[in-house]
Amino acid sequence: MRLGVHGCLRILVQWRVALWSHSFARTWGGCREAMAEALSTQAEAAGGLKALAQQNGDSGSDGSGEPLQEGLGPAAAGEQVPGSGERAQGGEAQVSGNGEQAPAPVADSGKRKKRRGATGERVVPPPKKRRTGVSFGDEHFAETTYYFEGGLRKVRPYYFDFQTYCKGRWVGRSLLHVFSTEFRSQPLEYYEAAIRAGRLHLNEEPVQDLSIVLKDNDFLRNTVHRHEPPVTAEPIRLLAENEDVVVIDKPSSIPVHPCGRFRHNTVIFILGKEHHLKELHPLHRLDRLTSGVLMFAKTAAFSEKIHEQVRDRQLEKEYVCRVEGEFPDEEVICKEPILVVSYKVGVCRVDPQGKPCETVFQRLSYNGHSSVVRCRPLTGRTHQIRVHLQFLGHPILNDPIYNSTAWGPSRGQGGHIPKTDEELLRDLVAEHQAKEGLNVLDICEGDLVPGLMDSAAPSSELSKTSLQELTSVAQKTDGIAEAASQGLDTPEKAKAAKADVRNQETDPLCAECRLLRQDPLPQDLVMFLHALRYKGPDFEYVSPMPAWAQDDWQED
Repeated sequence: MRLGVHGCLRILVQWRVALWSHSFARTWGGCREAMAEALSTQAEAAGGLKALAQQNGDSGSDGSGEPLQEGLGPAAAGEQVPGSGERAQGGEAQVSGNGEQAPAPVADSGKRKKRRGATGERVVPPPKKRRTGVSFGDEHFAETTYYFEGGLRKVRPYYFDFQTYCKGRWVGRSLLHVFSTEFRSQPLEYYEAAIRAGRLHLNEEPVQDLSIVLKDNDFLRNTVHRHEPPVTAEPIRLLAENEDVVVIDKPSSIPVHPCGRFRHNTVIFILGKEHHLKELHPLHRLDRLTSGVLMFAKTAAFSEKIHEQVRDRQLEKEYVCRVEGEFPDEEVICKEPILVVSYKVGVCRVDPQGKPCETVFQRLSYNGHSSVVRCRPLTGRTHQIRVHLQFLGHPILNDPIYNSTAWGPSRGQGGHIPKTDEELLRDLVAEHQAKEGLNVLDICEGDLVPGLMDSAAPSSELSKTSLQELTSVAQKTDGIAEAASQGLDTPEKAKAAKADVRNQETDPLCAECRLLRQDPLPQDLVMFLHALRYKGPDFEYVSPMPAWAQDDWQED
């Protein structure tokens, strides 16, 4: 059969289309298989990361309850304290004392595999799962006990394990380098003595030499003899409690949660040890020197509910304070922005580059020398009320920071500070160092760079010879404690046996044990700033007016 020209062309076109369709189908099929394989691989990786995240806890939150500032010891000023600022940089997380630990680093999409005990590699213990809320158990509460003396709550010295995973910036560096650059609270001779006494461990094995080079995910543990500053003996009073919330009247001088040198002398520990309240979620913050209404959620659901109300600006806070001089009788609104001068020392000031703030003030009374003022902060910046009052020329009467002569003749009024930030910090530290009041700044001597320290100040460091002598004593004590724990059937009994042998009150390697510190007076631990009221859409909690805010109160 003969075909015309048009018929031949039609057949040719159909043949070309069929050939192209077959080629496309084969190519698309291969692409689809590759895409399916890639998606499957990604799903497996995501599942592994999700399982690891569930095992470790939410690395984006700080719910372990343990102070993020705790590492192997106080870090140097100007450096990020281990665990405090690296979470966003590398997923690294702090592991803090006695078993409470935050999540370990999460693998970065399979680019590098974690070691699992390969030949010649150090075995790293797996991280424990984080709990919700601020979690401390009976094993933490049993570390030491309180005693009361001279109107102060004191903590008996105790042994404590500072723990941390290796930070990214430590990888490839020796322990000698890390201790000499980031943990300057002790001389290198101390760490050498601690090694000889068996108190420094790497991946749960005693460290033999400071020259050992750190690897990714190494686990460090340093046993120290810990002292805590005293706080007021005034009890924590419960204002309200139900199935969702605990509300207390916090005394001045007590931190809310463990931080810096404070652990047992904190609201969280006192509530757990004396009121058997555990697994609490702090709903807002109060400075250590501020007293008044403080709320804790008992459940994560109620905590989230309150935080949503905070985000929606549905909550109202009201404070009362006593300030210098005669505060204006009319309402005063201060909207000056606030800048953090130093996170380490905890100092802020008014600055155009700071964050926006707003506080409403109203005078309640004036006794001829000082005024009682009601304060309503509409934002929640650090030290907002204190900084705004300083700017207005009416600092809180006994504010140890913002009513200090270190700010210059005008004490910061109108934002006039005739010195640099570095000079201000140096003068503040020098003033409190002279008064042995660095605890007011929530820092210790080892936290400070040499330029901030007074070279004439007394030192607690020992000579190398003295440390060698004390090391032998520590070795004998630790050896006896270890022998006493042998043969016991449980770790708890072994730990108790060690504690019985060791004299917890003194330690031959502890520099703090060799210092004689004068106790503060109870009235020196009170600052005249009190959280009077905390109100939401369906609740309102009010604490009693403090004695210093009464109309008949007279200055000493």
